Amino acid sequence: MRLLMQLLAMIVLLSLPAHAEELTAQDKSAFQGVISDQIAAFQADDGAKAYGFASPTIQGIFPTPSLFMDMVKRGYQPVYRPQSLTFGEAGLNAAGRPFQKVTIVGPDGFTYEALYSMERQPDGSWKINGCALVRAPDMGA
Repeated sequence: MRLLMQLLAMIVLLSLPAHAEELTAQDKSAFQGVISDQIAAFQADDGAKAYGFASPTIQGIFPTPSLFMDMVKRGYQPVYRPQSLTFGEAGLNAAGRPFQKVTIVGPDGFTYEALYSMERQPDGSWKINGCALVRAPDMGA
């Protein structure tokens, strides 16, 4: 099931049309705010609030907050219950889609790399349009 969720996230990330735009420091700050606010909602088990940070595309795939939260709990434990997170690079990928990288220490103590796809809304705000999550390689000898 987890593999299915990851594949679904990648399909969403890759299937959307690219928009040629420049990202400002304000946009990058907004990415961090939206992601932080969604993770805080996950930690508070506030499904409705967490769902509100998802793009219309994601809400179309998971049409209720409870379905969305079930998916997150099953396939995205590091995002659902992180021990810590650090924001990394933000920008546009090769196809021109906005992204934000986040390094997360999950509840299992392992480090994960999350690549968030962001989508500008008609009102100028940003929503999360997908998250690809992979465990970072172990750095021990």
